[in-house]
Amino acid sequence: MNSHLKSRLYISPGSPPFHFLRAIVQSFHLCHRYYAAKPHYDNDRRFRRKEASEGELLHLHKSKGQHLLTNPRILDTIVRKSAIKPTDTVLEIGPGTGNLTLRLLPVARKVVAVELDRRMVEVLHKRVAESGFQDSLSVICQDALKVDFPPFDLVVANIPYGISSPLIIKLVYGENPFQSATLLLQKEFARRLLANPGDSEFNRLAVNVKLVADVEFVMDVSKRDFHPCPKVDSSVVIIRPKPEVPEVNLAEWCSFTKTCFGKKNKTLGATFKQKKKVLELLELSTRTVSDSRNDEGYENDDEESDYDEEEMESPGCGSGTTLGLFKEKIIGVLRSGGFEDKRPVKMKNEELLELLSLLNQSGVFFHNQADDRQLHSFCY
Repeated sequence: MNSHLKSRLYISPGSPPFHFLRAIVQSFHLCHRYYAAKPHYDNDRRFRRKEASEGELLHLHKSKGQHLLTNPRILDTIVRKSAIKPTDTVLEIGPGTGNLTLRLLPVARKVVAVELDRRMVEVLHKRVAESGFQDSLSVICQDALKVDFPPFDLVVANIPYGISSPLIIKLVYGENPFQSATLLLQKEFARRLLANPGDSEFNRLAVNVKLVADVEFVMDVSKRDFHPCPKVDSSVVIIRPKPEVPEVNLAEWCSFTKTCFGKKNKTLGATFKQKKKVLELLELSTRTVSDSRNDEGYENDDEESDYDEEEMESPGCGSGTTLGLFKEKIIGVLRSGGFEDKRPVKMKNEELLELLSLLNQSGVFFHNQADDRQLHSFCY
């Protein structure tokens, strides 16, 4: 019993009998309240130790982001905020030993868990079998960044911090439509994802994600709620794909934002005056225009162009007059649209979309259509 409670129960020798009796009754109620509350606390502690013990049987790799969330209140809140319906298929990435999975199974039609570590998969199968939900679980033991996800309705996951950027881009730019993704992320990373134009944390990832989705903050999670304890706190966010996406070539958009946000605090005029960048865009744009005309059945020899393709193929391509004309074209577009002195970190997506459209109309392109990499690889 703590010292505060003892002081409340102390009875002086000179107390009258009535006061003595009242003190005994009060002591009974205080003891009842104290010990009635203590088992709940101890049960919670025991529960968290049980959740963590599954991970203690394995050697967890902090470098791979293997931190198990053990706080039952946080786990329950994540499931509740996800608004899972009995007809939903939930995609969980990085389930670990199944602390979150065991809460998803009773409320979802099916859970598809993607886990790379086979040791974790064995523990996960064992715990789910003990709970009686093995028929509702499908486990894919592969790299989440390389595997093709099966159809799903929702994503609920405590994802490894090291793959946060490419995984989020894979989800929002992927071919699988979904309702929402409730994700537990590193707190600093979540702040960058939630940042708006003008914020110091505003970055290319936020720009690319917010083009196609809305991001909502849910809550912060202490590092003490994990086993083993990471060095940083976490946050839960919900990402909801937008019902309508702007009509833009997404690969072109992602390549464009990569150029703009390479130095997000520099003015666009300063960025597009760099000789190396102008030469890169000249080569890319020439190739893109040429491929476009060939696809449409044009003969290149009959078309006029501001830059000579033969010069582009020569050892000194892009030098002299051709490079100068192309640079003047870009700066002209920036000036005519009022973008030359603007900084990407302060620009809204609507402004960036307008600038990209003006540049494309002028024959300036940012993405090589012949590049056969997957779309999401351009966006982070």
